[in-house]
Amino acid sequence: MHKEETAVAWRWALLALGLCLAWILFWYRDTALAMVTIWWRSATFAHAFLVPPISFWLIWRQRHALATLAPTASFPTLILLALAGFGWLLGDLTAVNAVTQLMLVSLLVLAVPAVLGMRVATAMMFPLAYLFFAVPIGEFVTPQLMEWTADFTVRALTLTGVPVFREGQSFVIPSGTWSVVEACSGVRYLMASVTVGTLYAYLSYRSLGRRVTFVIVSFLVPIVANWLRAYMIVMLGHLSGNRLAVGVDHLIYGWVFFGVVIMLMFMIGARWSENPAADECLASSRPNSGRTQPASRIWIAAAMLAVVAVLPHAWRSIIESKEADRAAGVPVLALPAPPGWTIADKRVINWRPAFSSPVAEIHSEFVRDERRVGVFVGYYRQQDYEHKLVSSGNALVKTTDTEWTSVANGTRTASVGEQSLTVRTAELRAVAGQRLVVWQWYWLNGRLTASDHVAKVWAALGRLTGQGDDSAVVILYAPKDLPEGGEAALEAFARTAGTTIDSTLLKVR
Repeated sequence: MHKEETAVAWRWALLALGLCLAWILFWYRDTALAMVTIWWRSATFAHAFLVPPISFWLIWRQRHALATLAPTASFPTLILLALAGFGWLLGDLTAVNAVTQLMLVSLLVLAVPAVLGMRVATAMMFPLAYLFFAVPIGEFVTPQLMEWTADFTVRALTLTGVPVFREGQSFVIPSGTWSVVEACSGVRYLMASVTVGTLYAYLSYRSLGRRVTFVIVSFLVPIVANWLRAYMIVMLGHLSGNRLAVGVDHLIYGWVFFGVVIMLMFMIGARWSENPAADECLASSRPNSGRTQPASRIWIAAAMLAVVAVLPHAWRSIIESKEADRAAGVPVLALPAPPGWTIADKRVINWRPAFSSPVAEIHSEFVRDERRVGVFVGYYRQQDYEHKLVSSGNALVKTTDTEWTSVANGTRTASVGEQSLTVRTAELRAVAGQRLVVWQWYWLNGRLTASDHVAKVWAALGRLTGQGDDSAVVILYAPKDLPEGGEAALEAFARTAGTTIDSTLLKVR
């Protein structure tokens, strides 16, 4: 193979690849813009702005070794591209940013082997894989990180002789009250540490074992560091009479502490550095032998890729045109009193779930003897990224709520009408001292579930099969201090009202 032939092949292949990437970004521009918007507005993912330039630099530093490989189109990769496009369609139908953005990056990455071939893509495997750090995903671990942070802080305070009373993510010590909120979860430290730590491991080590070990360390260190940070901030506030480490300055202290810990992690990791060569991943590669692949094959692969990239949008247009023929009016919801219950004249429980923008809702209270049960039903139709049932913005209580806080969460099996269903449970506490027990589940075209993921799957299947996306959240709540207990009141109401709620929702479906 002559160098001139390889150089010509690369020029045509890079032109085809550039056009394919531009084509994908054009058709999926809304997804790309949504991803960049998250980078801009969220400090948790601000580091993602650096990921594409870093990936490009990693490929550029291998350019001389890559030039020894002849680009060869990989037609089987088009199957993976089609699957990624279908995944994007499912995410778009259910308005799940994480899925659509993950599939967009997958399309961009898979375009490389489709046009340049598997040998070339394998040679630049890490730079391509590193692009997935640009996907703003991972905030789903925030609740668990908050729980672990609260557990460690309370345990450490107890071991150092500070009496603590904990309820949920809030705890009281003699000098004041503290709460573990999203900013205290450490998710920002975790995302930044893993992103930088993975790059450091790739550049500093040759052996897979050392690389994996350092990535694991970069995952664990920020979690433990955040625990220590939270404990030290509480102790600083406690010992200083709440003059230090309160307000915004405790976040500043946190970043300073995190920076010191990460610097120490890299300094320790440098002791075992192996200083891999810039093109070490190609060291064992042999240049392709024989003639270069005809440019026509690369252009055929690029044309097929362009068609595959458009198919999800064409499918979505067909679904939307069919849905346009369905009733799109605002549903009118009216829940009659279940047998044995009466509708209260007015609501006396001053609480509303933080579910935003339903097209219709029911919010009433029902009474029977000394029992009082509140019902909230939020109905959703023609959902999009701003108005949807399952969303991180929808919750029983937001962490910024100054009146109510969630102190316990769980699940239990309950009889909802004639069905046995696993429902979510929660206990809420008001500043004034009132406590509520809460049950929650979703209704999707007649199906019931308490799982966010199952709800998303059913919503996608509903739209794919032409049934629409009509869905609702059903929330029952009752005072905990009822004579027989709030749980007993909810159980009695759900058993008699489950069928009534279902039939009410089916009428407006």
